[in-house]
Amino acid sequence: MTTDSIHRTSPASTAFAAPAAVDRLQTFGLIAGVAGLALSALGWFLSPDYFFRGYLVGWVYWLGISLGCMAISMVGHLTGGDWAVVIRRVLEAASRVLPWMLVSFIPLIFGMRNLYEWARPEAVRADRILQIKQAYLNPTFFFGRLIAYFVIWMAISFSLSYLSRVQDHKGDTGLLGRMRVISAPGLIIYVLSLTFASVDWLMSLQPHWFSTIYGFYLVASQGLSGFSFLIVVAVYLSRSEPMAGVFQPRHFHDWGKLLFAFVMIWTYFSWSQFLITWAGNLPEEISFFLPRINGGFGWVALAIVLFHFTVPFSLLLSRDLKRNGRTLAMVALLMLFMRLVELFWQVEPAFHGQHPHPANNPAFYWLYLAAPLFIGGFWLFFFARTLKSRPLLPIQDPYLPEAIAHGQHH
Repeated sequence: MTTDSIHRTSPASTAFAAPAAVDRLQTFGLIAGVAGLALSALGWFLSPDYFFRGYLVGWVYWLGISLGCMAISMVGHLTGGDWAVVIRRVLEAASRVLPWMLVSFIPLIFGMRNLYEWARPEAVRADRILQIKQAYLNPTFFFGRLIAYFVIWMAISFSLSYLSRVQDHKGDTGLLGRMRVISAPGLIIYVLSLTFASVDWLMSLQPHWFSTIYGFYLVASQGLSGFSFLIVVAVYLSRSEPMAGVFQPRHFHDWGKLLFAFVMIWTYFSWSQFLITWAGNLPEEISFFLPRINGGFGWVALAIVLFHFTVPFSLLLSRDLKRNGRTLAMVALLMLFMRLVELFWQVEPAFHGQHPHPANNPAFYWLYLAAPLFIGGFWLFFFARTLKSRPLLPIQDPYLPEAIAHGQHH
C-alpha cells in the first residue's frame, strides 16, 4: 500500500477493512472463553478460594492490556509519533473493551471475603489496624471507587474513539487538537486513578503492608502489557492484506524500542521497591517480600528476574531483532506470559504469610490459567468484533501517509 493510494482513499473506502484473520481471532476468542468458563465454573465448585484468586489475577491482567493500550494511545496523540498513527485502531479497539471488564468484575463481588481480610467484619473487629483503615477499606466505598474509575476510563477511551471515528468521516484536521486536549489531562487522571486502584485491588490483599511506589509499578506494568499486545497483533495482521504493506521493519523497530524502555521502567520501579524495603528492614514492610522470596515462591521470583527482565532486556538490545516482526513478537509473547506469572507472584503469596490460609492447596494453581482464559477469551472476542467495526487505519488522518512512508524508509 503506497502513500499515493492513501491520498486517494475516501472515507467510505473498504481498502482497510479487517481481513479474515480478525474473524478467526474472534472465533478463537469465543472458543477459548467458553472453555475457560467451563473450567472456571468447575474451579468455583471445587475451590472457591483459588477460583477468586485466579479470577483476580486474570481480571487485573486483561484490564491492564485495555488500560495500557488506552494510555499508549494518549501518548501517541500527545507526541504525534508515526509509530502511533498506524496502530491507533488496535489501541482504540483494545480500550473499548472496558465495558466487558466492568461486567466481568461481577464474580469478584461474591469473593470479597475470600480475598480481602478487611471485607470480613470478624477480622476487622479483632485488628486495630484494620479498624483504623476501615474508613477507606470497606466494601461500599470499594465498589463506589471501582465505578468511578471505570466511568473516568471509559469517558476518556470513548471520547478519543468517537473523535477518531468522526475524523474518518469528515477529515477535520482540527479534531487532532481536540484529541490532544483530552489526552493531556487524561494521562494524568489515568495515572492518579490507577494509583488508587492498585491499592484497592492488589496492595490491600495484605492490608498491614504499604508502598508509595506501588501505583507506578502497576502503571509501568500496564504500559508493558499494552506494547507487548500491540506488537503481537501487528505481526498477526501483517501476515495478510491490507496490513502486509503497512507494518514495516521501521515500525516494529520503534515499538521494540518503546517495549525496551518499559522493560527498564518496570524493572526500575520493582527494584526500587525491593531495595528500599531491604534497606529499611522494618517488620511492616518486609512482610510483603518474605513470603515471595522464600520457599517455592523464591523460584518464581528468580524466574521473574530472568524472564521478565534479563532475557528480554538482552534480546531487545539487538537492532536486527527489533526490526524483525516475528522475533520481536516472540519477545512480546514472553512478556505477556511473564506478566501473568508476575501477577500470580503478587497475589498468591499474600495468602502464605505468617498465618497461611487454611484453603492453600497448590493442586488448584491451574485456576490461575483457567480464569484468565475465560476473561481473556471473551476479551479477544469483543476486541476482534470492535476492531472489525472500522477501517484498520485512521484513513482521514493527515499524518497517515507520512506514518506509512516512515516505515518504508530504511
